[in-house]
Amino acid sequence: MIPVEEARARVLAALSPLGAETIALPEGFGRVLAAPIIARLTQPPADLSAMDGYALRAADAVLGARLKIIGAAPAGHPFGGTIGPGQAVRLFTGSVLPAGADTVLLQEDATLNADVLTVNEAVPPGKHIRRAGQDFAAGDVLIAPGRRLTTRDIGLAAAGNHAWLAVHRRPRVAILATGDEISLPGAPIAPGGIVSSNAHALAAFVTAAGGIPTILPIAADDLGAIAAGADAAQGADLLVTTGGASVGDHDLVAAGLQARGLALDFWKIAMRPGKPLMFGALGALPLLGLPGNPVSALVCAILFLRPAIELLSGLPGDPPALHHAILGAAMKPNDQREDYVRARLQNGVATPFPMQDSGMLRTLAQAQCLIRRPAFQEALEAGAAVEIVLLNEY
Repeated sequence: MIPVEEARARVLAALSPLGAETIALPEGFGRVLAAPIIARLTQPPADLSAMDGYALRAADAVLGARLKIIGAAPAGHPFGGTIGPGQAVRLFTGSVLPAGADTVLLQEDATLNADVLTVNEAVPPGKHIRRAGQDFAAGDVLIAPGRRLTTRDIGLAAAGNHAWLAVHRRPRVAILATGDEISLPGAPIAPGGIVSSNAHALAAFVTAAGGIPTILPIAADDLGAIAAGADAAQGADLLVTTGGASVGDHDLVAAGLQARGLALDFWKIAMRPGKPLMFGALGALPLLGLPGNPVSALVCAILFLRPAIELLSGLPGDPPALHHAILGAAMKPNDQREDYVRARLQNGVATPFPMQDSGMLRTLAQAQCLIRRPAFQEALEAGAAVEIVLLNEY
């Protein structure tokens, strides 16, 4: 068995970011930028008024001064003349500051009678003016590549006059569930059979991580069926299997894929749940073999599948973020496997569920976090500090 960190490093070392594609700006949310966004204009493009008021010379903006209004400049309609001594121009928020003016008097600080303005509050030079280029200048790098675009980024790209974006292609992930005993939800269940939850849970996980999932037909415990499942995954960027990766007589994924040229990198890691994790490649198609137990499959997805999808998407592929909490109940010493324990989290206290069987999906759905326990960690008493992975991030 190899450690979790080494296994993840070997998975990521075998992957590379996918190529770029061009998409329309409104489709950019959540995509990973493949080329920098360079400002195509200066913002603001000119000195603008930050408030509704009057443009004038600061030398004239003294208490009690009376100025002549010589025009107005609504936003989008600049005043064409020049302000001279004793003159002012009506402005609105976003109006271009007229030539000759060097300050803005707020409308509530003035009295207007016909075309005569009385100054009720003195203002210094530069007051209430948004200077040209205050936000950014043409040629500035607004957003660097390798960033997953937020709503704020979309707004910034639009302000920089970009209608199209170069982003990394979303990874296509084929999901192959295996086993004679499993049936799709809603399909007839054979005697001794169960409903397959893994494929649908993993498809949702892939979507949340930024990939495009394809659920393949269930492959029976048969070497030919498993090989045929791999054939159906051609064209994907990653093949994820569930089940058939352990050591039983019917755990046939590795054997079934030998006929398709499986190059196995590793099989079995020092982790609970998820020991029978498998990684390799079918030619140019990477293969991540997850355990069949639903909790094991999803915990392994958090630790390995999400970083893999993110790296393919153009991100670094970072491991799950670790946070700190206080342990809510005593825990026995840990063995040689890194352990991820389902727990409730309330007011910073992580309390493990009493039962941690990897077939109990309900406890994973009810959990708020996973307590990470390093290999060979000593027994812990309630109140001890622990590291946790927050499940609401996944």
